[in-house]
Amino acid sequence: MDEITSPPQTADKLRELIVSRYDGFSKRLQHVARYLLDHPDDVALETLMVIAERSGAQPSAIVRFAKAVGFTGASPMQRVLRDSLLANHSTLRYGERVRHVNASLDANGAGGVGHLLDEFSAGDILALQNLRQTVSHDELTKAIGLIQAADTLYVIGMRRSFPVAAYIAYSFLRVGKRSVFVDNAGGLAEQQLQPICSTDLLIAISDHPYASETVQAVETAVAAKAKVLAITDSLISPLARGADQVLLVRDSEVRAFRSLSASICLAQTLVIGLAFENERNAGAVHKRSKQA
Repeated sequence: MDEITSPPQTADKLRELIVSRYDGFSKRLQHVARYLLDHPDDVALETLMVIAERSGAQPSAIVRFAKAVGFTGASPMQRVLRDSLLANHSTLRYGERVRHVNASLDANGAGGVGHLLDEFSAGDILALQNLRQTVSHDELTKAIGLIQAADTLYVIGMRRSFPVAAYIAYSFLRVGKRSVFVDNAGGLAEQQLQPICSTDLLIAISDHPYASETVQAVETAVAAKAKVLAITDSLISPLARGADQVLLVRDSEVRAFRSLSASICLAQTLVIGLAFENERNAGAVHKRSKQA
């Protein structure tokens, strides 16, 4: 691993450095890196002992990680993240809000089946609010541009991501975009992806633990020089590392069950966003033709 001469000065630069060097870290440092990328607000604001407890890493491993990315210790690294957090005017971070909601629900007792709606809806509300922070307007614009430019969309999502992928493939067909749903029926995902080429786009959806079929599909698309839009939960996801554009989404998890509300919301945004851009472009063409 090359020595870093000076530490990153911003949170964005720190994230870029971690992603670029992730494969070179030891397994313990990779564990710390993933926690920092997924919970930057916790690392920014909590004590070293709290971070260690929540991440499952030893305090010494966190300090070693900070030094591995150019800092003299954990505190200077936290300061960079904290400065970014304050600059964004965040008042209460997502992870802390989740803990507050869970504590409130626990305080109310089990309450029977009727309280499940309270639990799941509260979790989904937080996940949807967090989605607005993890996906920027510029990222959405770029993603829709990739979709517009593609001759054919290939869409894949296995296991819990399967309903999201099915919705995306179906909805893009409804708005007139040629789409192929790679559903792996009969174990034929490889054959379904065989025609993909440089003028096409693969939309791949998966989060941890990542579906091997989806990871393989990304590798196939990259080998064919097709574009890749990854909808995933981390910048170090195996989908993200081969993608031209990454959209980060983290659904809520209540009683060990993950919701799909935030993922479906993002999928709807992409579909309606494409329809909106197509309509706007058609209107502009019509206006120019009338002026000619």
